[in-house]
Amino acid sequence: MKSGKCMIIQILLGLLVGILMMARVASHDYGDALSKCILFFEGQRSGKLPSTQRMTWRKDSALSDGSDVGVDLVGGYYDAGDNIKFSFPMAFSTTMLAWSILEFGHLMGSEHENALESLKWGTDYFLKATSVPGKVVAAVGNPKGDHNCWERPEDMDIPRTSYLVNTTKPGSEVSAEIAAALAASSMVFKSVDSQYSNLLLQRAFQVFQFADQYQGSYNYSVGEGVCPFYCDYDGYTDELIWGAAWLFKATNEQKYWNYVVENIHFLENSVETESNKAVYVGGCFADFGWDGKNAGINVLVSRWVMNTSKSDPFVSYADKVFCTVLPESPTRWVTYSPGGLMFKYGAKSIVNSQHVTATSFVLLVYSQYLTMFNRNFQCGDVAVTPSRLVQLAKIQVDYLLGSNPMGMSFMVGYGQKFPQRIHHRGSTLPSIGKYPKRLKCHDGYEFFKTKDPNLNVLTGAILGGPDINDKFEDNRSNWKQSEPTTYINAPFVGVLAYFKVYPNS
Repeated sequence: MKSGKCMIIQILLGLLVGILMMARVASHDYGDALSKCILFFEGQRSGKLPSTQRMTWRKDSALSDGSDVGVDLVGGYYDAGDNIKFSFPMAFSTTMLAWSILEFGHLMGSEHENALESLKWGTDYFLKATSVPGKVVAAVGNPKGDHNCWERPEDMDIPRTSYLVNTTKPGSEVSAEIAAALAASSMVFKSVDSQYSNLLLQRAFQVFQFADQYQGSYNYSVGEGVCPFYCDYDGYTDELIWGAAWLFKATNEQKYWNYVVENIHFLENSVETESNKAVYVGGCFADFGWDGKNAGINVLVSRWVMNTSKSDPFVSYADKVFCTVLPESPTRWVTYSPGGLMFKYGAKSIVNSQHVTATSFVLLVYSQYLTMFNRNFQCGDVAVTPSRLVQLAKIQVDYLLGSNPMGMSFMVGYGQKFPQRIHHRGSTLPSIGKYPKRLKCHDGYEFFKTKDPNLNVLTGAILGGPDINDKFEDNRSNWKQSEPTTYINAPFVGVLAYFKVYPNS
């Protein structure tokens, strides 16, 4: 009886939180936010910048990448506030940009072309990173050396080491994620440039076969080249299934569907494994981000099997994912701040907005699929409609854009009040165009330590965000809150495109 009362109280509290969150209505210029969200990627570009570069304080950088292994690896994106090119999170960002365009590109208006350019900057790099059969580039740049310096990407003097996986030292997670990115992107470019689209798809075939045939984690193969920064903490099976799912979507070839169906059960049980580099766990069904793909797989696949005899386990697990995040759900896992921001891992969440933007994206996508098939679902006794998923996504979006207790936007350059001291080397230091004198490894720390605002505005950068008590320290040394990443922004491109057209959803 006592446990029953506790359950009722929990449900009522969840409903109250949900009602209060929905009651907060704010008006935002989602079109402006979309433009800036896409522009951010220009600030993360590595390589020879084009004449169309709009973020002009950035200049050419890392023009010799790949010279140590005899491969042209110029281009791609720096992952965050550092100057390293990590292929695993970069590939996930590319996949999410492609998925954003596939689902919501028709709503982007004039920003569609800019989104395509941002996507192609990533796919061009991955064609280079997979150009040698039997090898895939996992990272470029010595991460420990880079993190010991505070210098502009245009000035880098740390070793630009190329870290590769191959047939004897495999990296299934990074290779399969690249395959997913190439397959998803091939669909985006199919109506734009069929020849380029076919090139991406053919390479996706090759890279996926390599990832599957030579299985193993790059935690072992690359080690300190990626760990602890982007270790694979939940195994590589999810990436293999994710890659196969995207290849099926791109080709409709039965062998890829069979791969998904035959392997999906491996994700049902968490298996803890230990290497000399990291302890990692077979991911949870609710995970979705650069490391865990489980929720993304089930949402992606659900469109093909919803209301059919093949729906299990995909649709049931997709339903479960959203039952973990809805405030009123009796099976909610996610914690909410007093102001309404979701925290997937409670107070332990690191760079929390990466979970917010990725979850908001799949909330919207799944709501579209539910609507398409005229379907609702249950979280215990709570009925969930597609519109409820949209409402929750909008609350998260509005919070990040400024509808929060601080009245602060966590997208740099958007709104009247946004963070000024972000953890980002290029943004902190004077542009080489204004200060051409070389700044060596430690020369930039005088700029890092100052309490002055950053010298260059990294427009569109979405930061890690506030803590679970809605507190934010505008301090570049607090990287967990003040650092932007490509994989925070990438799913938000699709989310903002949706609310640009449907602001009152």
